[in-house]
Amino acid sequence: MPSSSPPITIDPLVPGSAAAFFRFFDGEAFADNPAWASCYCRFPFFDHARASWDEQSPADNRSGTAARIARRNMQGYLARAGGQVVGWVNAGPSRLYPPDNLGGPELTGDRIGHIVCFVVAPSWRRRGVARALLDAACQGLKIQGMTHAQANPRRGTKGDGANHHGPLALYLEAGFDLLGEDPQDGSLYVRKAL
Repeated sequence: MPSSSPPITIDPLVPGSAAAFFRFFDGEAFADNPAWASCYCRFPFFDHARASWDEQSPADNRSGTAARIARRNMQGYLARAGGQVVGWVNAGPSRLYPPDNLGGPELTGDRIGHIVCFVVAPSWRRRGVARALLDAACQGLKIQGMTHAQANPRRGTKGDGANHHGPLALYLEAGFDLLGEDPQDGSLYVRKAL
């Protein structure tokens, strides 16, 4: 990172930071991938067995996420530089997500935390933001009593937007071990003892 760049700070998502979260998602977060801007990181919490994701509008996703943040049923971390949000990671204990969204019951548990998705502003990519977010997420999960952090990166992703689960190399460099491959979509499962 150039010496003129402000330092990166990491803060947990709390109801009081919802406005900053939404400014980021409505602004620079998806400047290079506007088709995904409507998710508001609701997808991992959505019960796909009960309703169709394709029928959810951007307003549905925004209001659903706002309600989760207000109830503290959505966890993650915001990266800031110069007071502005420049990155986000969705990370929390298994209990927050429908089990099928995490690969099924064999990959979840009361003491397993999940790193679900990253969004880093295009101007801040390859500057250590994702690594700082991953480190904060692992530390936060450990503080909550999780014994392991788990993630589900994809192989052969094309472009930064498609790497929203986090690149495999990021996890391996942070000490995650490869658990296996999802037989349905070929994605990978990685886990780290905390």
